[in-house]
Amino acid sequence: MTVHLTIVLFAPVVFGIAGALLPQRTAPWAAVLGAGVVLAYVVIMLLDFDSGAGGLQYVTNDAWIDELGIRYWLGVDGLNLWLVALTGVLFFASALWVAFRQVERQRLFGFHLMLTETAVLGALLAQDLALFVLFFDLMLVPIYFLLGQWGGPERVAATIKLVIYTLVGSLLMLAAAVATAVLAGQESDQGLTFALADLVQVRLSEGTQEWLFCGFALAFLIKLPAFPFQGWMPDGYRNMPLPVLVVFSGVVSKVAAYGFLRIVAPLFPDAMDAFQTLIIVLALLSIVYGSAQAFTQTNTRLILGYSSMAQLGFMVLGIFSLRPEGAQGALMHMVNHGLVVAPLFLIIVLLAERAGGSDDIKDMGGLAFRAPILTGLFLITALATLAMPGSANFVGEFYILLGAFRHDVAVAFIAASGVALASVYMLRMYIRAMHNRVGPDVRSRELGGRDAAVIAPLVLAIIAFGLYPQAALEDQERTAERSIATARQIDEGGAQQASARQEATP
Repeated sequence: MTVHLTIVLFAPVVFGIAGALLPQRTAPWAAVLGAGVVLAYVVIMLLDFDSGAGGLQYVTNDAWIDELGIRYWLGVDGLNLWLVALTGVLFFASALWVAFRQVERQRLFGFHLMLTETAVLGALLAQDLALFVLFFDLMLVPIYFLLGQWGGPERVAATIKLVIYTLVGSLLMLAAAVATAVLAGQESDQGLTFALADLVQVRLSEGTQEWLFCGFALAFLIKLPAFPFQGWMPDGYRNMPLPVLVVFSGVVSKVAAYGFLRIVAPLFPDAMDAFQTLIIVLALLSIVYGSAQAFTQTNTRLILGYSSMAQLGFMVLGIFSLRPEGAQGALMHMVNHGLVVAPLFLIIVLLAERAGGSDDIKDMGGLAFRAPILTGLFLITALATLAMPGSANFVGEFYILLGAFRHDVAVAFIAASGVALASVYMLRMYIRAMHNRVGPDVRSRELGGRDAAVIAPLVLAIIAFGLYPQAALEDQERTAERSIATARQIDEGGAQQASARQEATP
């Protein structure tokens, strides 16, 4: 069955534009329809995708700018299939949440939200390096307006930090992308091209790869964010509108981790090996620092923000372990974390509403008194964050730690401390918010029907994905292994040479 990826890509922004022209009351439902079209196509892809077939499926490949070798090339494989599905699910949930709750200037809000979805889908589906950079940079534009116009009281400062950090990274990546295409064209007879399939065939020198790697890696590490590039994150997470924060933390940040597998590992395998230790150290620092900061915060947004930073550190660790298990675990964890963090941020909205509008756990407490359903949903998502067996996060973190163990036992033990720290900060947040004393302004009440219609399906998806992850594992296995294959061979060859030298030393 043919899935037209152009429809998947542009349906959200088309419906967003239509919603901007509709009356204020009906505008939010245009965004719901746009996100619903993507979700419907996602379901078709999941049912129709052939995990046994190699290469891309549902391909759209047309000339765009011939003079520059840029093609409009879209495709789906095991690397992006489930991330596209995650995008469809989370944007539909956010659009439905906005339609049920009504925000100021609904038409503009819906347009920017749908433009964000198109940008994310474009980056995930792109099989041309220039196209990937275009959509990766486009993600910043609607986020700039959503944060700057609908954000919290410190939204101006938060927007400036976000733009400066991410724009610097994006400019470095743009320069590295152009240099990659030009240098690859000089090394081969195919001329200037940005097609990833063509660029992978050209092996640049190790020194050149290292310089180009730095441009892409900085852009991705800033977008995640990873330590020490998280300076924009606290203000951004404190002030971003919650429906936007759901998709930003749930899927926008994952595009950067995905970029390491789609772009960096196949194009710069020598640099992946050369910078492996450095990036693993940054990943471990992200895990430990993010977990420690999450434990010290009382603002629920920042607890989840630093928790996400730690979880993204796990993903980077899995990729740079250069083991098939680690890469596959990283892909699984991208999907798992998005499914878990989305309902958590939506639950935070409900907790704040019941605590006099405060996001601080010091002002909460006793919320479970008359809200057993809300309490149960919160408990399931909190336990999933801890990677409890049977939860969505368990499989991803298990695979990541398995890859880390096969790379270096010490690295795996340090990373495992993040799992233990997660139990501290998540159980602390859950207990302080739902039990203990009743806060001074707390009004404990049960989950409403509309809120349940958004949150409950996400929680059911967490349970289903945790109990039966096999479908995703089968879809991702071949492409995840193929993505890091060359870098893994270089890493194993270097390890064998080092072992031989050690044995030869008297």
